[in-house]
Amino acid sequence: MSAPRISGRIERLPRSGIRAVMEQALRLPDVVRLDIGDPDFPTPAHVVEAAAKAAHDGFTHYSPGIGLESLRALIADKVAERNAVACTPDCVAVTTGACGGLYSAFLALLDPGDEVLVPDPGWTTLVPMAIAAGATPVPYRLARGENGFALDLAALEERIGPRARAVVVNSPGNPTGAVASRRTLESLVELAERHGLWLVSDECYEELVFEPPHVSPASLAGLERVVSVFSFSKTYAMTGWRVGYVVTGADVVRALVKAQEPVVSSASTISQKAAEAALLGPQDAVAAMRDEYRRRRDLALGRLDGAGIGYARPSGAFYVMVEVGAEESSERFSHRLLRDRHVAVVPGSAFGEGGEGMVRLSLAAPPDAIEAGVERLASLLAPPSTSARAAAPR
Repeated sequence: MSAPRISGRIERLPRSGIRAVMEQALRLPDVVRLDIGDPDFPTPAHVVEAAAKAAHDGFTHYSPGIGLESLRALIADKVAERNAVACTPDCVAVTTGACGGLYSAFLALLDPGDEVLVPDPGWTTLVPMAIAAGATPVPYRLARGENGFALDLAALEERIGPRARAVVVNSPGNPTGAVASRRTLESLVELAERHGLWLVSDECYEELVFEPPHVSPASLAGLERVVSVFSFSKTYAMTGWRVGYVVTGADVVRALVKAQEPVVSSASTISQKAAEAALLGPQDAVAAMRDEYRRRRDLALGRLDGAGIGYARPSGAFYVMVEVGAEESSERFSHRLLRDRHVAVVPGSAFGEGGEGMVRLSLAAPPDAIEAGVERLASLLAPPSTSARAAAPR
């Protein structure tokens, strides 16, 4: 008798390169952790206090699948004020983080065999999400230029085939830190309209922008074609609370909620009350974290410049893509860096072919860890005669 088999679709899912590095790093002592994109700041105290009060007040039961009406009303006000996107609570769905929002959006928008265009290099989870939803991910290459990575609309359009149904844009970007300009997004909206595509906008890092302003594509195209995905995780250092939201047309919201319910039922009710406090309370912690990430970015770039190491300059988020050369794969280099220098970074290849030859450094780490990590990385790239002194982890 043959044993029942596991789904072939799930077996084909690629393993997250970020998680693989994280698990290896946990097995070693005294590792400088520049791998995980998890803010090293505490969740603001008033948010934690609101969650505790909500639990004591009995908000410990199921929430509606679409989310608490009180939170959705606050989100509608927020996106109108800060994202220039006019909407009603009916156009908002609360999700289990941006992960839940993106996956539910894929389930709602895509049929088996449909293609979804994803950025390359791009967030590692987009490809397995698409495959798990039964769709086919089609990478489109971002253009590496003097100031980092940028959307290459001509390269994107070349990848659009007859099965294409959606295109994902991520600004500010993970892993690149690139921020798309208004003009570029206007052209992207026109391209999506011309080809009849959904535009799925991942805006998890919307508040972590250093130079150009953040622009939401839905402010340029409205809600009927754009599905905007947001998260409380990065803005308010709430990664473990697992709460995000999607803003789009009411008909898509209904489909998205229908897709979400058999997977997670709804987002945590306590986390939703915490999210309300995050939106209603003081925003000074958000500004303070953004300013600190900017200082850390400048610190890292200064150290890389001093070591003569190339990089893609980020304008947002809290990552730096660093050049490590083509003599060995980025995966092999990152493993060697972890083994020999006890520094954990993510190989660029984890984010797609466009990231090969680079590694991603996370700036969600204390400044002294960033300095030590860059120093040790530089020592591994340096010729043996100059690296002996810095070879041992400290």
